[in-house]
Amino acid sequence: MLSTRLKASIRATYRQIADGLPGFMPRREQNFLVAEIAKTLTGEYDRSRRILVAEAGTGIGKSLSYAQGAIPVARLTQKKLIISTATVALQEQLIHKDLPFYHRHSELPFRFMLVKGRQRYCCEHLLEQAASGADMSNFEFDFEALSKHKPSAGDQRLYQALWQAYTDGKWDGDRDNWPDPIPDPGWLRIAADRHTCNKALSHHQHCPFHRARNDMEAADVLVVNHALLLSDLTMGGGIILPSPDECLYVLDEAHHLPTIARDHGAASANIKGSRRWLEKLAQSSGKLARALNKESLLDPQLKLQDALASLQPDLKALEQWLAAHEGLLSTEGQHRFEGGILPDPLPMLAENLKEASKKALRALDRMQGAIGEALKDGEIRRKEAEPLLAETGFHLQRLESFTALWEMLGRHVPEGKTPLARWMVRGEDGDTWLHASPIEVGYLLEEWLWSRCIGAVLVSATLTALSSFSYFRHQVGLKEHDGTRYLRLRSPFDYQRAELYLPRMANDPGAPGFTQELVEVLPRLVAGKEASLVLFSSYRQMNEVAQGVRAKGLSLLVQGEASRHALLTLHKQKCDGGQASILFGTGSFSEGLDLPGHYLTNLVITKLPFAVPNSPVEEATAEWVEQRGGNPFLQLTVPEASRKLIQACGRLIRKETDLGRVTILDRRLLTKRYGKGLLDALPPFTRRIE
Repeated sequence: MLSTRLKASIRATYRQIADGLPGFMPRREQNFLVAEIAKTLTGEYDRSRRILVAEAGTGIGKSLSYAQGAIPVARLTQKKLIISTATVALQEQLIHKDLPFYHRHSELPFRFMLVKGRQRYCCEHLLEQAASGADMSNFEFDFEALSKHKPSAGDQRLYQALWQAYTDGKWDGDRDNWPDPIPDPGWLRIAADRHTCNKALSHHQHCPFHRARNDMEAADVLVVNHALLLSDLTMGGGIILPSPDECLYVLDEAHHLPTIARDHGAASANIKGSRRWLEKLAQSSGKLARALNKESLLDPQLKLQDALASLQPDLKALEQWLAAHEGLLSTEGQHRFEGGILPDPLPMLAENLKEASKKALRALDRMQGAIGEALKDGEIRRKEAEPLLAETGFHLQRLESFTALWEMLGRHVPEGKTPLARWMVRGEDGDTWLHASPIEVGYLLEEWLWSRCIGAVLVSATLTALSSFSYFRHQVGLKEHDGTRYLRLRSPFDYQRAELYLPRMANDPGAPGFTQELVEVLPRLVAGKEASLVLFSSYRQMNEVAQGVRAKGLSLLVQGEASRHALLTLHKQKCDGGQASILFGTGSFSEGLDLPGHYLTNLVITKLPFAVPNSPVEEATAEWVEQRGGNPFLQLTVPEASRKLIQACGRLIRKETDLGRVTILDRRLLTKRYGKGLLDALPPFTRRIE
């Protein structure tokens, strides 16, 4: 049950927010969401499974709802609240707007901060070396990328400016806080990583990253992105962020979670490049031993050399197999192993490479530890130790990824269990890359997070597909009757003010004449409209239609012809000046695009957002569903299209007073059996069907 104190705190804050927010309108949906979040996280429904999945439509005020519902619970139970998002835009909104506003009106004092990954911060030592013009060869480890971009005179001036600002206390070492963009090659030379920037070493305790982490210890609410959260969870949790069993979570934009989790579960490596790198690692181990000349290094060095020596014959055998089967890569330069089954002798080679890689990893880790001990004991100077730590750090990171690939390629999947996607790709330099990825990540999320955290709220405007949570529930590994709560709150906006229009079309999207019909139809659909957004399913078709429409005298703003920011700025300027503006965009304009009021009154969707399974992971997933007697189109493609179509239609109504028209030019909504489900899942627009 919610305690009297907690209820009083939430109510008092709500009253203060109502008084402090100009034009505040009490919303029944928002009040209900706040209450359900608090009840779930306090265990009122299920003490052992405090998880809420909430779809909250546009206008409910999700961020203010979970601030009101979750922050009081976290403070009163003395737990950390981690708010994770998928986009930078939402992070900035939380840090600069929503949380400061809630903080001003909350009875409970709390501290909040944005938490970033290590590589957003510079390494103090590397920056000092770069600014002084010291020989950077020790730090050019990523020879396949960095060596193509040697430091220029401009880079040198940048490093000197960064170092001066840092030592003067005018810059905190955070890449995002430097006033100008820092190019990737230049930043990679000075970025911190978890092996070289070690808090156990006294001279690293006040580095930018560790200062930021000290601030994290004092914060009550941590705002992160899904990628950072999953990076921590894949390492076991509690490495970058607090341990899951000490935290409450709010996962906003939760519909992105399955894809990001899958990416974090994947691994890859190139063959020839790995052989060259392993040769460099062998040289490095000898250099380390000579630099320290410690007896304690002898055993790990010998073990590392033995492991590296045993890796090379198997990599060579793999290279020879690939050369003999080059035809598998076909003209597309890619080959997926059906069912995730590798042909002989690849499973045996993968197993051998996994075991040797693990031995090498353990030995190298011991060697890096010995360097740290020698530095602490004064047996080696900092100036000599830093390059060695940086070098071993680079090799450790790469060796971890290398080991992960062979573990996934060599893993035996019992019959009937979900297979892994395994494939190979020919790189631009002719080298072959091997890849492995899980095709379902729900069990990983259950293992990493749901079974460990104190409580979690998953929230988004689009979590249902075809009016059901089933598709999302399966993606994230939740079970139908496992105690998880599900809540679907419709937007409070009056969608009857907007029209959903399905005009007659002579061609289905798959017909040869569809593109030309779009060229003929679109000028009529945008005529006399202030602000139009036309969404396409492919760049190719968008550009072909744009060329045809421009030939008819229309002025267009087309995605790809300028940056997204520049296009939207120009679009708003035209709308503010009373001019008609027509934006052409693809799927990325269907989500996260906020054009309220007169900035968008006419939305045209040319085609249902059916994704063709064209990535190896998507193909493997469809194959697995088919093998189990399912229908990939109905089980995967249609639900995903439903979610994306709802998102696309959601671009039109962003505020209470918005109105306009959504036009969909795909008649399959009316002619196919799945069309009714797609239509019924859309907001309740006034419908006009020809």
